[in-house]
Amino acid sequence: MSPLSIRRAVRLLAMALGACGGDDVAAAFPADYAATYQEVRDCRGSADHDLRLIRVLADPAARAPYLARDAAFPVGAVLLKEEYDFGDPTCNGPIMQWTVMQRQGDGGDPLHLGWAWQRVDPDRRVVAADDSRCFGCHASCGEPPDGYLGTCAVP
Repeated sequence: MSPLSIRRAVRLLAMALGACGGDDVAAAFPADYAATYQEVRDCRGSADHDLRLIRVLADPAARAPYLARDAAFPVGAVLLKEEYDFGDPTCNGPIMQWTVMQRQGDGGDPLHLGWAWQRVDPDRRVVAADDSRCFGCHASCGEPPDGYLGTCAVP
């Protein structure tokens, strides 16, 4: 194997490991988020989230920009998808996973659309961070209003 091939393999491995979560990574939303986050999209199916049903909630900083679509999301604003089993049409059962996007500052990676991304399991462990599956899908949302600043649907 050539030195160039080895360097490429090491880079690919580093990128793959960088997308995984770890015990030292904290979820980007508080455990008691339900006390302050508000629903901005009701329970509905999502082919992009393993056919699960989802609800989208916004923290207080993200709510107005998400709904009005006339201002930037402030740094630190959080949008959260609660993911439910496809057999739970009311989204009242156990949460199977959360998918979270948190607005980054001007220095954020443009590849990630100005957001940090996480997938969090029911035990609040981050199982993936900045997963290309997340920002890759959101990059294809298109222009506003559907693709408003990396979000993918009109509320």
